[in-house]
Amino acid sequence: MKKFFGTLVVPAFVLAIAVAIPATAQEKKAVPAAKGKPTMKVLIENDKVKVWETTYKPGDVNTEVANSFYRVNRTLQGGTIERTYADGKKEKLELKAGVVRYLEPTKPGAPTYTVQNIGKTDYVSYTVLLKK
Repeated sequence: MKKFFGTLVVPAFVLAIAVAIPATAQEKKAVPAAKGKPTMKVLIENDKVKVWETTYKPGDVNTEVANSFYRVNRTLQGGTIERTYADGKKEKLELKAGVVRYLEPTKPGAPTYTVQNIGKTDYVSYTVLLKK
């Protein structure tokens, strides 16, 4: 029994700690938002991936949407957002908590857009961006 404990359990425990410490150390504090801008908290960032949580208060506008990368977005707290494209076109999205969306990069020459919380409550999303 001692041999089993020493050869399997202890190394597994040490490995779990080694993996957990860097992961928690990577979490960064939320970037204070300028008035009218959403708050973004980067949770992990390296050369392959960036993971962050964004909180939009009512009226907040994100003019720096990372739409040139593949990303997965999960709505943590639902709300109503509006995309406004460079050509003036608007698209209203009502997203419920738990909705998961896969977003592809925009094609070269396609219009970029901004995102605004047009609802009356905070809208919170969690995004995983895959870097090239």
